[in-house]
Amino acid sequence: MTSTPHTLVLGAGIVGTAAAWDLARRGHEVTIADANVPAAAAAADEFGLDHEQIDVGDIAAVEEAMERHDAVIAAVPYSYGPGLAAAAATARCHYFDFGGNPTIVKEQLRLNARAIANDVAVVPDCGLAPGVANVLAAGLIADAPSEVVESVQIHVGCLPQEPRGALRYQLAFYPGGLINEYAEPCEIVAGGTTTTVEPLTRFEQVEWDRWGPLEAFSTAGGTSTMCQVYEGTVQELEYKTLRYPGHGSVFQAMRELGLFDTQARRVKGVEIAPRSLLLDLLAKRLPSGSPDVVLVRVTVAAGGSKASLQMEDFHDGRFSALARTTAFPATALCDLVLRGDIRFRGAAAMHTVADPDRLMRELTQVGVVAVPL
Repeated sequence: MTSTPHTLVLGAGIVGTAAAWDLARRGHEVTIADANVPAAAAAADEFGLDHEQIDVGDIAAVEEAMERHDAVIAAVPYSYGPGLAAAAATARCHYFDFGGNPTIVKEQLRLNARAIANDVAVVPDCGLAPGVANVLAAGLIADAPSEVVESVQIHVGCLPQEPRGALRYQLAFYPGGLINEYAEPCEIVAGGTTTTVEPLTRFEQVEWDRWGPLEAFSTAGGTSTMCQVYEGTVQELEYKTLRYPGHGSVFQAMRELGLFDTQARRVKGVEIAPRSLLLDLLAKRLPSGSPDVVLVRVTVAAGGSKASLQMEDFHDGRFSALARTTAFPATALCDLVLRGDIRFRGAAAMHTVADPDRLMRELTQVGVVAVPL
């Protein structure tokens, strides 16, 4: 690695742009790349960065770009994750992404031997949840007064500060990721054993000053690899998404009606997958762009006592709360790895790589703060 880190950001959307800004703030030479040249150029011009046109589906082009950089942050749809992570491991380029799909992440973790052999870190699940929320949980588990932890509860939500419409929700990113969370099985630990539950179930009410009462329900991907890591030492572990009341039941009804189905159906002579239609409508009809708030609460019960950490983050006038809390954990970890403060090599999810105290000190610099309850 050179004295000045050279870092590639794939994707010039809201999260990729926030990641590029924070890396530049940390002193990296940053290249932001996207198939959409105007989007990449706009971000580059705003923050004084380099930019390139790269189609992430062109693995040869991606690998060539990675070979010219010390690290890459992939802010693109999770379906590209396996190919990009493999390319990074081959190119000897540290790799970080925002994960969120357990099947994809398991495939990326199979790169462990290649990453070790090539002296790089391959770290998916580096965003909000999965990501920093899991790091906070891992820290509380490590500090628990008993070796056997009774319960780990992770609650996370990104909400509009002023909700509108029946769903009381605004679109913060491509809706495909949202529906994936609402459609896939959810890994939890119950009775010390890893199992799965259906999404959009296990509803509960959560009190929250100013924002509550809220509803919480099971969604996929939020536990990252925690269930496998803590199976047997944690009796109960689960992740739930926070929304304003009524949101979950509407999507639960959509799922029951088959609107999440990916298999095409013929309707009046037209072939269309219900999910494709739903995603198109969500993208066009949901509001977006209003100030948001990210809420995180992690509670660990062990040895007859409880410990909780809570985070509230807001749109800062430049980046949304979701962009901040998704991008900045990854950029902080990337910087720590490139500086040599974290010497991990191999493939693993963020919560097994990042030191919680060190990561949160880095995030405090950009106002992302977790406080005890």
